[in-house]
Amino acid sequence: MEGFSLNCLELQEYQPNRYPFLMIDHVDEVIPGKSAKGFKNITQNEWYFPIHFPDGPNMPGALQLEALAQMLTVAITTLPGLKGKVIHGLQHTVRFKKEVVPGNKFYIETEVLSWKRGVCKGKGVAYTDGEVACEADMLITIPEILDQFLPQKKD
Repeated sequence: MEGFSLNCLELQEYQPNRYPFLMIDHVDEVIPGKSAKGFKNITQNEWYFPIHFPDGPNMPGALQLEALAQMLTVAITTLPGLKGKVIHGLQHTVRFKKEVVPGNKFYIETEVLSWKRGVCKGKGVAYTDGEVACEADMLITIPEILDQFLPQKKD
């Protein structure tokens, strides 16, 4: 399967988050159902820097994880029939290795390990200056699909 890229406007067709919670700027390559990689440019103007932290701004870990999950989302929502679907996180295990500061390019690589019944198991690694900033094992879902496979509640 051949990959393609998505600019900042195109990626919004596959990722439901919007500013200020859209944590990716560009998708360099997505292979639907397999992988997605791209980046977020970290500028001094990010909304969270004045409070995290005034004298030593760095990107909050929760937002680093969110960027990884959003990139993994693109790897799934680019599959046929899934464009624009809402995805929820089920479980994440993340390891932080390096602070992400203004001026960094937060480069993200994600891989789909499995995709079954609306549940995606995947992994992601983010880099700054060629070094690992964080990495995560993620479990995300499209509830609309998963609900079809869950036992139905009796009234």
